[in-house]
Amino acid sequence: MRARAFSLAELTALAREGARYAIASAIALALDFALYAGLIRLADVHYLVAAPAGFMLGLVTIYLLSAHWAFAARRYDDARVEFAVFAAIGGAGLLLNQAVIYAGVSGAELSPEAAKLVSAALVFTFNFSARKLLLFTRPGGGA
Repeated sequence: MRARAFSLAELTALAREGARYAIASAIALALDFALYAGLIRLADVHYLVAAPAGFMLGLVTIYLLSAHWAFAARRYDDARVEFAVFAAIGGAGLLLNQAVIYAGVSGAELSPEAAKLVSAALVFTFNFSARKLLLFTRPGGGA
């Protein structure tokens, strides 16, 4: 089977969505990181407990920005279904986040904040790819 060639317009649209998603992710990460670091440093919460709290704040933020600004097409008309799939992808991202943070702190002896930043880069790539593929395309796979 031959790979589908993308037009310049499709590649431009994908780049635009990627840039918008990156900006939206930076905003979500700022909120996520602020809550994460605040819980660790100010409230003395264990880093593996603080991580999901920050992640959930980031999840809601990135959903709102993705659905209303970053992506042009939407696969589902029902926002509840869309959010459920979005959150499921986020749940997989959270598992990846926890694993990378744990490995960074326990194995690589990074600070919890440094481990979070490493995790953010990996989770961003996973989340963008999965969300674009599963949510923010037209039914049938069109951009």
